[in-house]
Amino acid sequence: MPDCEPRVSRRCALVAVASLWPDAPRAALRAASTASAPSIELLLPAPEDVSPDGYLVSEKFDGVRAIWDGRGLRFRSGRPISAPGWFTQGWPTDALDGELWGGRGRFDATSATVRRSASDDEEWRALRLMVFDLPGAAGSFAQRAGRIEAMVRDSPAGSLAAAEQARVADRTGLRTRLDSVVRGGGEGLVLHRADALWTPGRSTAVLKLKPQQDAEAQVLGFEAGRGRFSGMLGALRVRNEAGSVFRIGSGFTDAQRRNPPAVGSWISYTHRGFTPAGIPRFASYWRAAVPDL
Repeated sequence: MPDCEPRVSRRCALVAVASLWPDAPRAALRAASTASAPSIELLLPAPEDVSPDGYLVSEKFDGVRAIWDGRGLRFRSGRPISAPGWFTQGWPTDALDGELWGGRGRFDATSATVRRSASDDEEWRALRLMVFDLPGAAGSFAQRAGRIEAMVRDSPAGSLAAAEQARVADRTGLRTRLDSVVRGGGEGLVLHRADALWTPGRSTAVLKLKPQQDAEAQVLGFEAGRGRFSGMLGALRVRNEAGSVFRIGSGFTDAQRRNPPAVGSWISYTHRGFTPAGIPRFASYWRAAVPDL
């Protein structure tokens, strides 16, 4: 074990294998966490040259995914969200899929609010459920989007909002809209085929378009820092959902290097495509992954 300052001595050694569920992929861990996880649509990264033809385009909200089952809010794992009663008063009995969102650049605050076991009214007043689909509903996505707009319009609840869907003429228009959203502090765009039926899981019917791709990985261990980072984290050794093992040495603040994510925890990272061996290029730490509570 390398020499380390006491504050990071338990973390600075390189650990070959995570001590917590070392061989389980993320999907398996989620499935094991609860048998009542709702079926939802998942996003695939859009190719850089994607054409918006046939898609409805909306902003990708940087919040916490939430499912309304007609009676209560749940995380994607199926576990309940402790929302105040007034927040969901007047919501429809139809199932809703959306993002609890507190505005651009407020992911950390939103995540903290929805994860509390005891809800804080003041914090929840800053949030809305941005509804972007109706799980299990019939009809094309364009038809479902129209129903969402009508539901929100007819609902007395100010805590519901419909994700604005629009057609974009061509690739140039799509890039212009992406640039505008990102410049304004947004995360990116979602492209959903207008003619797509609701289907759980990942498919090319629902794509995310961002300046950089992002994914999640489990922390396997740590490499000690050198030079200015002596006594702190140098890099994380991680394994992503595809099973690839690699290191992430950038994107950390000094505070995060002094107190890095725990072995076995999951993080989100950004990257720019893949090497021929399937390793993420230019992987950089983004933030702690939101746990499936």
